[in-house]
Amino acid sequence: MPKANEKRPLAGTRILVGRARHQAGSLSSSLRDLGAAVVEIPFIEIQKPSSYQALDDALQNLKSYHWLILTSANGVEAMWKRVKRLRISRVALKKMQIAAIGPATKAALVKHSLKVKMMPKEYVAESVVAGLRDKVKGKRVLLVRAKVARDVIPDELRKAGAQVDVVEAYETLVPEKSRVRLRALMKSARRPHIVTFTSSSTVKNFAELLGHSSNGVLKDVQCASIGPITSATLRELKLPVSIEASEFTMGGLIRAIVIARYAQIAS
Repeated sequence: MPKANEKRPLAGTRILVGRARHQAGSLSSSLRDLGAAVVEIPFIEIQKPSSYQALDDALQNLKSYHWLILTSANGVEAMWKRVKRLRISRVALKKMQIAAIGPATKAALVKHSLKVKMMPKEYVAESVVAGLRDKVKGKRVLLVRAKVARDVIPDELRKAGAQVDVVEAYETLVPEKSRVRLRALMKSARRPHIVTFTSSSTVKNFAELLGHSSNGVLKDVQCASIGPITSATLRELKLPVSIEASEFTMGGLIRAIVIARYAQIAS
């Protein structure tokens, strides 16, 4: 790799971005602005759930809930499509106390003129629980999320005395179209120096897409993780955690990559 410079510290660095196609743009654009050569191959495909019945029922009975929790921007957008489809009054949503897991989720809510009552200092499920544990005893809580997700929030809030309804707004799948492209890239002379992982699902799907082809192809490839939960999944799958963001956001991930790049040059 050539030497970095202040304006383009990632010049000469090949980075693989594996976010869902509709979400990859902002991360890729920021990395390119810093000089990186970015390749986008989605590790996740967002699809509608098999049924919206549970979500629709909950949205039509919002008055019975005290708290609404959203854990991703995908969940917000999927919920909002049903709100519009069912012609749910914005007033009903605005009266609710809403918790967002992090700034991207909060931004998606604010875009729809919804006020976020609680966002934790650390953008993980455990911190959502810490922020709500003393507020939910005897309350009804609606958690809108992906079909497959960690059960930390519902399990812990139930222990705190809440009645929690978990409804699916979307599901994540392994994008089969990415399999051939990913395997070819990782075996080529242009394989990335860094692969970004923005959730545990991206890690699991990356491993699934590579399959047995992963043997040896990660040599000299750095895995960049958005935070400790994603890093734990990397370790579970015997993948190296070379870079971890200290702030669990896209901006935090980019900063961690830049810092690691400078450290590599300095050494």
